[in-house]
Amino acid sequence: MADLAPTMVPDGGWGWVVVAAVALINMTNQSILSVFGFLFGGQLKSMNQETFTAALITNLNSFALNFSGLFIGPAIKSFKPRNVAAIGCVMVSFGMFICSFATEAWHFIIGYSFFVGMGLGLISPSTFMAINSYFSSKRGRAVGLSLAGAGLGQVFIPHVVRFFLDNYGFRIAVLAMSLLSLTGIFGALLLKPLKTVHNNRQHMQHLLNTDVEKNKAQIPLKIEIIKATTQIEPKEVNKEKTTGQKLCSKICHRLVQAMDLELLCDPVFWSIIMGMALVYTSTINFTMLFPNFLQYSVGFSSSRTTTCMSAIAGADIVCRLLLPCITDKLKISYRVIFLLGTVGLLVSRAALAESTDMTTIIMMSIFTGMTKSATVLNNNLTISSYCSSDKLAGGLGLNMISKGIIVITIGQLLGWIRDYTDSYILCLHAQNVLLLIVVLLWTPEIFYRWRKQRKADKRNKLPIGVTDPATPEELANINKC
Repeated sequence: MADLAPTMVPDGGWGWVVVAAVALINMTNQSILSVFGFLFGGQLKSMNQETFTAALITNLNSFALNFSGLFIGPAIKSFKPRNVAAIGCVMVSFGMFICSFATEAWHFIIGYSFFVGMGLGLISPSTFMAINSYFSSKRGRAVGLSLAGAGLGQVFIPHVVRFFLDNYGFRIAVLAMSLLSLTGIFGALLLKPLKTVHNNRQHMQHLLNTDVEKNKAQIPLKIEIIKATTQIEPKEVNKEKTTGQKLCSKICHRLVQAMDLELLCDPVFWSIIMGMALVYTSTINFTMLFPNFLQYSVGFSSSRTTTCMSAIAGADIVCRLLLPCITDKLKISYRVIFLLGTVGLLVSRAALAESTDMTTIIMMSIFTGMTKSATVLNNNLTISSYCSSDKLAGGLGLNMISKGIIVITIGQLLGWIRDYTDSYILCLHAQNVLLLIVVLLWTPEIFYRWRKQRKADKRNKLPIGVTDPATPEELANINKC
């Protein structure tokens, strides 16, 4: 048990090396999602595939990415985060390698949807857990710096993709992305774990040893059950059934503990993960359609399209660096910042859908990038602030699963809307409906909880015996005191 005693979180030190390593991983892997439409759009069009197919590929990618949450909690608890992250980088690289030889839509489903999706699903929570173990008060800034790597990748990778597409064609461009994602392994090797409570292998060994001790204590009972099986009587059969039920109950209990499923009994946790899933689905579909909207609806060239994509990414990366410093000083909760970012996305994307001139689109692209950073930064941070440290891995996994369910259902519906209406503008407005739902559901709840907390704080400051400061009589008594 001595090995399991928690120690002080360093809030820096080697943790900044971990932050830089995660930034490298995000830059070479997570940013690949932002260039799907630009990289694969032309190839899918040459194969006579419509938006529904593109949406299916990206939504299945998100499905695989997020449904890795089923086992990511136990995996992180059993193995070091750097091992999980390294495997994720290899899977992303292998998936892109498969896509480089794709001639049918199902090739993209295997390569991009399954392998790239599963790889990114392993990378995101494992790298967050690595940072989380090193930081406490500076956690927001650390996460912001690490996610800035993905923003930096979104700035220059569209130009790299355009260079390879224009000069070498589709296959070489995808192979280049495959090699780029493989460099994330160097970052994974730097994710050195702390020798604290976060030593998950020792924790799992402790649980196993506890089980062994319990089993030893139950050996006499098991011997009696074995002896009793020689007598075929109804009562003994019932005992065997009871023992089987207890075994099933024990297995279910262990499954609930491993995945922290008791979090699902909390309605606030449900509200958090479902709201984040809707915002995530809207963002994934916007990222896929935005280049096509600019090229086929507005009529921009490929160079203007990449400029607008870089404007979003540039504003995103700047805000990922600056926003945590501001919010940490103002002591604003992560969930409130996420909600404000959602409102900003709703406004900016609605304006983008109705814009046609370059200046307006650039301005709205910058605003979109700024507000997007608030949702991306505070996604896992909102979960970490609500869940206790021992349930964080499970909370992250359940959050991913909810995203997978929403993106494969509602996300696919958004792709169908684009094909049915033959309008990118209507599809962008349909994406905004998801953001509006989150704003309408979260705002009253957050306001109610804020008012309740404020009243509780006022009660704690009152003299003993006074329970409600609202009545005039008690206010008079307070003044007399």
